Amino acid sequence: MTERRTRGPGVRHEARRQEIADAVLAVVAEQGLPAVSLTEVAARAGVSAGRVQHYFPTKHELVEAAFERGNELSGARIRSLVGEDLEGAAPRTVLTVVLTELIAGDAETRARLRVRQAFTALALTDEAIARRMRADYEHFHGQVAELLRRDREAGLLPGRVEPGGAGVDLVALAEGLAYYVLIGVTPPGRARDRIVSAIAALYSERPGHE
Repeated sequence: MTERRTRGPGVRHEARRQEIADAVLAVVAEQGLPAVSLTEVAARAGVSAGRVQHYFPTKHELVEAAFERGNELSGARIRSLVGEDLEGAAPRTVLTVVLTELIAGDAETRARLRVRQAFTALALTDEAIARRMRADYEHFHGQVAELLRRDREAGLLPGRVEPGGAGVDLVALAEGLAYYVLIGVTPPGRARDRIVSAIAALYSERPGHE
């Protein structure tokens, strides 16, 4: 078995990239996405602008790095709420946590979701990013569908529910509400309640209504 490297140039390189990505998220949390620049991120990370540019030559790449870091932090937060054993947790619990975590409830989450929305917007004019987003959504939809499928097989979800379509509908609802929260259309608490209600409605459907 190959021993995991805990030191060396590669590890230091990844650590610096992570620190810079964290700095981008911090800038977004306090000042918004327009404030992201090489100089602003460098000041927040405590390094030179040249060092930031060495790792991320463009603002586009800074946003992409923050997007990836945000996904990593979201995953860690979900595991902390559900428990490390996501496979062993109740599918409905995991589903509820995953979807409600898309709603910004604090500055840290808001920063991650602002970056996510910005990266999604770039996909409208950049086909390379669009391909990545399609692949990400395909994976996400598949994960949600698998949670629903497991509960349907366990008899907890009505047989008439089609996991694939229901999964896409739930993700679309959560993503739309997440955007509404970010621009102030809907309060975070109301958005979370709407997601929880949508999940409850799905589980409360009765086979007799098929």
